[in-house]
Amino acid sequence: MRLAAIASALATLLCVAVFGAILFGKRSVSEQSSAPVLAGPVERQASVTAATVATAVQASAATRAPMVIAQASPPPSPWPAFSPPPCSNPNALGIARVVEIDTTGGPGFGFEHFKSHDFLREGEVVLTFDDGPWPKNTQAVLAALAAHCTKAIFFPIGLHATYEPSILKQVAAAGHAIGSHTWCHQDLSKTKGRCNVNGKVQTVEYDPKDEIEMGISAVHWAVGGPTAPYFRFPALRQPPELIEYLAKRNIAMFSTDMDSFDFKMRKPEQVRQSVMDKLKKHGKGIVLMHDFQHATAEAAMDLLNDLKAGGYKVVFMQPKFAVPTIAAYDEKVLKQVKSPGGGDARPTSTVVRTISE
Repeated sequence: MRLAAIASALATLLCVAVFGAILFGKRSVSEQSSAPVLAGPVERQASVTAATVATAVQASAATRAPMVIAQASPPPSPWPAFSPPPCSNPNALGIARVVEIDTTGGPGFGFEHFKSHDFLREGEVVLTFDDGPWPKNTQAVLAALAAHCTKAIFFPIGLHATYEPSILKQVAAAGHAIGSHTWCHQDLSKTKGRCNVNGKVQTVEYDPKDEIEMGISAVHWAVGGPTAPYFRFPALRQPPELIEYLAKRNIAMFSTDMDSFDFKMRKPEQVRQSVMDKLKKHGKGIVLMHDFQHATAEAAMDLLNDLKAGGYKVVFMQPKFAVPTIAAYDEKVLKQVKSPGGGDARPTSTVVRTISE
């Protein structure tokens, strides 16, 4: 009996000791994992524990976050420094002023919709062109801008960019800012519309955010380099929830001060008169035109001559940062532009390079 009692007491003491050791160990690990990470040497086990916990927290946050926001996280890269173009034309319109635009938080420009940033002086204009790139028309606009040694902002359609990437590369090489104008020029206040794909009109259903991001990725693919965090809504229809979305993406939104309505015109003289009459009325502003339109292409050189003769001055809006694309949409664009034969979709300049002539 006495031996049994002694044995039972020893077993109880042993269990208490083991249980206490387990509790102490758990508490020690918990304290290590919750302690702040300090600058300087720490115990190896504490470092490993903290790193493991941090990794787990990051993985958990990434799982909870919406896909678009999680993939939109890459930091933007700084925009290349502006260099004024060489100019041999003594009567060129030129560039009177370059302004740098910090697009953090998605500022809006163009007083038709946005009233916050009145930065233009009397007689100053910002030239903008939508809906390109398009053969001959975009190139005629580029030639006029080059002859006058001046710069503009282009808002190309993503689908057009995949048709004519070489033209968009010419726009970039000339030093113009290139924003985006959706994938297929859809009304972003709706989710159903029509898209002209290779000459065939199709009825399409779409998510407006997909339209925005596909356009950004397509333009970036076509340029093969940095593009501006600038966006213009088709038909200037701007749902509040998408304004909020672009603000989170740090993309500036462009409306207009003067819409030329050149898409309604067939004669270059009409385009010139429309722009000059509105400038005379407003005195300054962001001008909306379309390099997709043939009348605008034909009017471009004479219009710039008119601006010079009228004493107007061009302001170039250079972005502070390039826009980061989202990987999932980059992949969607690559699937769209790959040839039926399975060739890759890299720009030709990255595949073929002249090494001697």
